[in-house]
Amino acid sequence: MAKNNNFLSVLRKNAMLVVLVLVYIFFIITTKGNIFQPMQFKALIDQNAYVYILGVGMLMCMLTGGNIDLSCGSFVCLLGAIGGVLMVNAGMSTGLAIVFMLLIGIAYGCLLGYLIAYINIPPWIATLAGYLAFRGLGTSILSNSSNTGSISIGTKSDFLTIFTGKIFGTKPKVFNWPCMIAGIIAAVITIIVIFSSRATKLRKGYAADSFNSAVIKSVLSAAAILLVMWKLSNAGGIPTPLIWVVVIVLIYSFITSKTTLGRHFYIVGGNKEAARMSGVNTNKIMFLAYLNMAFLTSITTMMILGRMTAANSTAGTNFEMDAISACVVGGVSASGGAGSVFGMVIGATLIGVINLGMSLMGIDANWQKVVKGVVLLGAVAFDILGKKNKK
Repeated sequence: MAKNNNFLSVLRKNAMLVVLVLVYIFFIITTKGNIFQPMQFKALIDQNAYVYILGVGMLMCMLTGGNIDLSCGSFVCLLGAIGGVLMVNAGMSTGLAIVFMLLIGIAYGCLLGYLIAYINIPPWIATLAGYLAFRGLGTSILSNSSNTGSISIGTKSDFLTIFTGKIFGTKPKVFNWPCMIAGIIAAVITIIVIFSSRATKLRKGYAADSFNSAVIKSVLSAAAILLVMWKLSNAGGIPTPLIWVVVIVLIYSFITSKTTLGRHFYIVGGNKEAARMSGVNTNKIMFLAYLNMAFLTSITTMMILGRMTAANSTAGTNFEMDAISACVVGGVSASGGAGSVFGMVIGATLIGVINLGMSLMGIDANWQKVVKGVVLLGAVAFDILGKKNKK
């Protein structure tokens, strides 16, 4: 009986991961294996890299009490327009343009964080203002700077290499050994981290996974990494968007799970008043959440500029909804105080797989939105029912 309860507990804890695997198997069958082709793995990364990065920022906001940023998609449009003008019309170097775009993003984050944390403007109102204003401003800049309403950055090869290139790239179908070696190293490091983390918990007297659970987790994690890297090795190498995503995910996973600052985000989201009474600077946490969101939005903007090779008025459309969906589907509580970077990654991947699978099946884009809406609603219902069962 105890073993059954443990199994059900593990299954419940990893429900979305199980759903992701089942959905992927479903699309392998319905697309006759097309979604399992190497180029589709690359497409999944290229098309959803922005969701992972914005999802990390949205996670930090939601942890503070279910707060969100509705302006990030429109800010991508505005900052992209500014970046296009700087690099093409003004002839600014790539490095200097990147610095200027980051500074503009940080300045916006400071302003937004100040309005929310210290002026006490509700986050959804403060960011709704940006949602409405930034796309109009970005479109106006593009219209005044180009006859076509779009600025091409195709001549900025160094910018494209940084944000849309490949590491040790080769032609597709030519096996990329550096990519595979990197995958093997990553798999080994993952196994070492899992067992060292377990050993640390046992040494400190904390609850830890059983040895068998650690072995299973290691095998599955290593297998997933090797599969992805094997497919990318056949697709020409490691896309630079994947490098950006992995670095950002690892940094924020460490911050949220291993640092005092990260724990403060959870504490504020769990009970803001109790956190304040305990000595946590709640205003600072709120300020940092939205400053961080603007910073990650700036990086996302550059990735989108590189992927589209142009600044245009449609950039960033519905990005805020994709980021929120990735968080909620990945188990981030809509009321704050619970969630993880790993869960958000699972949620973003699930949404990406659904989008890619339905596109390969030729399903109408409108129906794709319907399916994503149902998945989002189901994830929220699952979260609420889970909390009721715990009580």
